[in-house]
Amino acid sequence: MPAKNSIKTYVANSYYHIYNRGVEKRIIFIDQQDYAVFLSYLKEYLLPKKEKELHERFSDPQISPKEKDKALKLLRMNNFAGEITLLAYCLMPNHFHFFVKQKGAESIDRFVQSIGTRYTAYFNRKYKRVGSLYQGVYKAVLITSEEQFLHLSRYIHKQALASQGETLREKQPCSYLEYLGKRKSAWIHPEEILSYFSQTNSNLSYENFVKQSDDGQLLQKLILEED
Repeated sequence: MPAKNSIKTYVANSYYHIYNRGVEKRIIFIDQQDYAVFLSYLKEYLLPKKEKELHERFSDPQISPKEKDKALKLLRMNNFAGEITLLAYCLMPNHFHFFVKQKGAESIDRFVQSIGTRYTAYFNRKYKRVGSLYQGVYKAVLITSEEQFLHLSRYIHKQALASQGETLREKQPCSYLEYLGKRKSAWIHPEEILSYFSQTNSNLSYENFVKQSDDGQLLQKLILEED
């Protein structure tokens, strides 16, 4: 029997919960550098590629061969700005969660395959290992209701909060600080979800919403069988 949510329904201009974990539930983020590298890949894929600047660097006779090679790699690298919108994310030691909107019907598949392949190559090179890093193909759940849309972001952020408490130090990377207005990242887009909440009434704020109990029935089709 296929793993839960491994059979995907791809729909253009739709929202999804994307998640996967390490093979045999192994750790896929061992130290802070691993988290930082994964996030840097996300940023590169989701921000618009500066093609004019890269072409100028590649054509500059004063640039070293190493810098030219770097510029060429960036020019050839996949980019998903305009195709994938990242609404929320959380990186846990042995798994990750993305809340995304895709523009085209195949955008998610290309995006997750790109970042998964690239991070696996980094991880295997660093830790001198071979083989797959993830437990099968990634899982994708189509969001079909407004309730799921709102509660999924809360579920994702509560993963990090449960891991390290509400101070949210940098140890467990997630997008919650963007939602609280304490950090701005051009490649993370909380505004659509935040439009449902008050910026002046703490009782109706997103922060208060996250602190409430989850609706298990509502989320059961959106989450991992076991974290």
